[in-house]
Amino acid sequence: MDLVKKAVIPAAGHGTRFLPVTKAMPKEMLAVIDAPAIQYVVSEAAESGVEEVIIVINRSKEVIRRYFEPDGASCPAERELAELISRVKFRFVYQDEATGTANAVMLAREFTGDEPFAVMYGDDVIVNEGGKPCLAQLMDAYALTGRSVIGVQERPREEAAKYAVVKKGRAEGRLTEVLDLIEKPSPDKMPSTLSSLGRYVLTPAIYDAIERAPEFRGEKYLTHAIALLAGEEGVYAYEFEGKRYDLGDKFGFLQANIEEGRRRFGTKLDTYLKELLKD
Repeated sequence: MDLVKKAVIPAAGHGTRFLPVTKAMPKEMLAVIDAPAIQYVVSEAAESGVEEVIIVINRSKEVIRRYFEPDGASCPAERELAELISRVKFRFVYQDEATGTANAVMLAREFTGDEPFAVMYGDDVIVNEGGKPCLAQLMDAYALTGRSVIGVQERPREEAAKYAVVKKGRAEGRLTEVLDLIEKPSPDKMPSTLSSLGRYVLTPAIYDAIERAPEFRGEKYLTHAIALLAGEEGVYAYEFEGKRYDLGDKFGFLQANIEEGRRRFGTKLDTYLKELLKD
């Protein structure tokens, strides 16, 4: 079975939930402490064994391309970025019209060829402190099943309505057979609260499924193509270990900075927060 060595990072969205700052800065470049969200995503890919990454951007997001260009590293944080850049081969492709996540992935078809590949959303940061990276967990599940795998976690019903949720088949441990994948269902019509959270390992068959997937309001959703694949060659959901932060959401952005701050600064930040709460 082929190893997963390539990743696709869709990052061409307009970041409307973070306006007005995203008029000047891509949401993927919003910082968690001192590194942009997309650096955390690329780091996860590299730590999982990915060797090549293609980032889908639009013409207003050239700053992402420039960020991952090699330059002189003068401090430890810059050297960390330089080391990441040396480990991963970067490519970029443009999606200038908002035609959906499926069409963003379709732009990587020549890049991934006949190999399985990862898809990682550029504003979803997942931290599994002291454990295996989320993508590596999905790669293990792919090696076990030989089928496409989506990264999932249980979410409260009202929150799950913001995501695509799994109609469950057979389950064994953290693996669940996907019978269907339903985009943003209403809470009263939800087959489960097992929610897709921005990480995938996909077989090349996804491209044919994307071509056949329906359009919705001028866009094609990757989840609709995966739902087709589930009914044909089979798809599994893997309930990954780790904490996921939605950096496209303002509260998720605050959570990521506070919790990463606690990991970085420990009791210093804890003491500050306790004093703040007293006031």
